[in-house]
Amino acid sequence: MTLSEAAARPAAADRITSAAQAFSVAAHLAADFASGAAARDRGRILPREEIERLAASGLLAITVPAEYGGADLPPSAVAEVVRILATADPNIAQIPHSHFVYVNLVRLAGSAAQRERYFAGVLDGGQIANAQSERSGATVAEIATTVRPVGDRFRIDGRKFYCTGSLFANLLAVLTVLDDPEQHSGLAAGEYIAYLPATAPGVRIIDDWNGIGQRTTGSGTVSFEEVLVERDQLIPRAAAVRAPTAYGAFAQLLHVAIDAGIARGALTAATEFVRTTSRPWFEAGVTEAIDDPLLIQRFGELAVAVTAAEATLGAAGAAVDAATDAGAPHQRTEELAAKASLAVAAAKVLADQAANEVSSALFEVSGTRSAAADLNLHHFWRNARTHTLHDPIRWKYQHIGRAQLHGTAPPLHGVI
Repeated sequence: MTLSEAAARPAAADRITSAAQAFSVAAHLAADFASGAAARDRGRILPREEIERLAASGLLAITVPAEYGGADLPPSAVAEVVRILATADPNIAQIPHSHFVYVNLVRLAGSAAQRERYFAGVLDGGQIANAQSERSGATVAEIATTVRPVGDRFRIDGRKFYCTGSLFANLLAVLTVLDDPEQHSGLAAGEYIAYLPATAPGVRIIDDWNGIGQRTTGSGTVSFEEVLVERDQLIPRAAAVRAPTAYGAFAQLLHVAIDAGIARGALTAATEFVRTTSRPWFEAGVTEAIDDPLLIQRFGELAVAVTAAEATLGAAGAAVDAATDAGAPHQRTEELAAKASLAVAAAKVLADQAANEVSSALFEVSGTRSAAADLNLHHFWRNARTHTLHDPIRWKYQHIGRAQLHGTAPPLHGVI
């Protein structure tokens, strides 16, 4: 699906220029998005109108560099925007994740002409979605989708899964492997991101996502059959993932923000339910559930978990900001990139744990009434459980432990 021109194009005078403005816009949208989140999840109603509003708000353009007319906001600000949206509806918050990641790839690895072209599209309200993951490989890192030279152009063939946001975007970022053994193209071997219109001939976007959570993220299948692209639509991925650019750390930071947002959203929902609906346990000897001392204790524990997740998200954001400073010397950049990855890894552990614990404890503290199916309060847990499967926190502990004991730097690319 392509966003309508009218809804997707923010006026230049209305473009976001500061982090404070971005947070305000995000909070305003989140307040509206929250009211229908449970109903959309229950009926699997795709948030088409909400995503059009998000695109029209100018939030999707906040990372465009200043020299191209954008706000050039740092990773920490993007993470906070995503966290705010995730407190209301983590489905909506996850949809622009790959958009920001692939705008960043253009910044890091695109040519001057590509930056001019794609940044202008984003400023006009364009939205990018990923077509990255595959099911055929032995691991998630193996890619079978190929891009082959055909005359002066290239042809893409393959099939992608879990393509979050593809049902809403007008541009797809397709991860491919160059298939050119005779080197006819003159391109270096390796992986390339192809930026192509979602409506290009040979592209088929299928709405078949059936996960237990994140049900309205538009994370379906996309197939490519003899899709032709121009050379200037290809950007080599190596420049971003094989250098200390904090590319992977930035992508992971946004995943942390989604999890932290889910945790806060679940705590807020539990608080409201206990204040307005729950009955006290008879042994507590109180007339209001909020006065039950054991319930107070449990809410204190949950609030600490959420606060810790948010605090480490903020610290990780600051570390990624430092690592993306283009003025840093190369050696210093490597050090900063490693610190950023480790800070994000620690934040990912706490946000993962908080999202799953709080969304489950929501029922523990709210009581039997909260289990009513029509309330759909379990969407917090399903969203947390599904999104936190993205990459296992057990490997975050490994990276942190190896760095602590052996001084080993974590992987540059991360899982995005």
